[in-house]
Amino acid sequence: MEMNKLSEYARRAEEVCLENDYIDPALFDKLGVKRGLRDKNGDGVLAGLTGISKITAFEVRDGVKTPCEGQLFYRGYKINDLLAGLGENLGFERIAYLLLFGKMPTENEESEFRELLGECRTLPTNFARDVIMKAPSGDIMNSMTRSILTLGAYDESAADTSVSASLAQCIRLIAEFPLLAVYAYHAHNYYDNLDSMFIHRPDPALSTAENFLTMLRPDKSYTPTEAKVLDTALILHMEHGGGNNSSFTTRVITSSGSDTYSTMAAAMCSLKGPKHGGANIKVMEMMDDIRENVRDTRDLDELSDYLSKIINKETFDKKGLVYGMGHAVYSLSDPRERVFKQYINALAAEKDRLDDLMLYEAVEDIAPKLIAKYRRIYKGVSPNVDFYSGFVYDMLGIPRQLYTAVFAVARIVGWSAHRIEELICADKIIRPAYLSVMAER
Repeated sequence: MEMNKLSEYARRAEEVCLENDYIDPALFDKLGVKRGLRDKNGDGVLAGLTGISKITAFEVRDGVKTPCEGQLFYRGYKINDLLAGLGENLGFERIAYLLLFGKMPTENEESEFRELLGECRTLPTNFARDVIMKAPSGDIMNSMTRSILTLGAYDESAADTSVSASLAQCIRLIAEFPLLAVYAYHAHNYYDNLDSMFIHRPDPALSTAENFLTMLRPDKSYTPTEAKVLDTALILHMEHGGGNNSSFTTRVITSSGSDTYSTMAAAMCSLKGPKHGGANIKVMEMMDDIRENVRDTRDLDELSDYLSKIINKETFDKKGLVYGMGHAVYSLSDPRERVFKQYINALAAEKDRLDDLMLYEAVEDIAPKLIAKYRRIYKGVSPNVDFYSGFVYDMLGIPRQLYTAVFAVARIVGWSAHRIEELICADKIIRPAYLSVMAER
């Protein structure tokens, strides 16, 4: 069937779907259904227990639930303390060990784990040519997902869902994700953008962040500041509770008894959504739009007027959202954004991007006040980690097609920890209920 014939049929059929699949939003409140599995106060429906991480956004004072500064814990440690403890050292591998095994590694354990990741940071013979370059795509997340599923065909124990086999598969995928992302981009850049292509092999002695920059850049060069900022970004995106969409997807698929490769592919499909891992791209597009339409971005009144138009659905994508502002859980602050911003000033100075940083800070200051003015909100609004992450990636010279892929390079660690915990602790398939409002005929 010709695609235009199919497309025309689908356009006509859409009207039928809109008529017969519509459910009055008021019914959700009337019947006590929490849309998105969250209530209006931002509280999530409890679906399980986890010892991997914890998010704190409220505290009880005199019996009253009160918003507080956000806190994020990995295995009992505050993320701020973990990063402070690293000093100037790169810590992706150390924190990955902590999340996977639930304990801080000794010096020997960390060294062994780093060496293991270095040895696993390779792909099957001709995989880059036969799989990644065979069907290049500007959708890097889709390319990576295809590669993940194909890697299962190279693993003789792919169907083994024991803890040890799953752990081995997860560690290998953690090591391979940077290659899948960068090689997919280079293939797209060569075939679709008609640009040069280069495939650098990773260096087993380098960290995950250093290897990512090395493989991405033609000259393999990077500064210590660049490596530290990217390493920090990866750590901050590594894990965020079991309730986020992709981690919950990981647990749902794991609970069905499916294999590691299928589980991680499903998590990738969740993460690529603009409401989840793709949010920082929307921030960048919004900031581009602001620069194009605000004559003087240093004029706070003019900037405020334009942000008001965005909120009132008069301009940009007309969805009324200031991207990067607000979070499903946090209210007063996102601890990841607070930590991340400490490193942004140094990078902005190194890259001569302080004027851009001033614009971001102005939007950060103005937007929450305007959102409070125009919207009926149930909790505070503050910038989340995605507000600045796209700006940081841009300063690092990372193409926008790779932004969500960088998120995946980090979050594969959290997914792996949740898969192992689900395998060990749970024995039931996750199957929530939906209340039918169908009229019998």
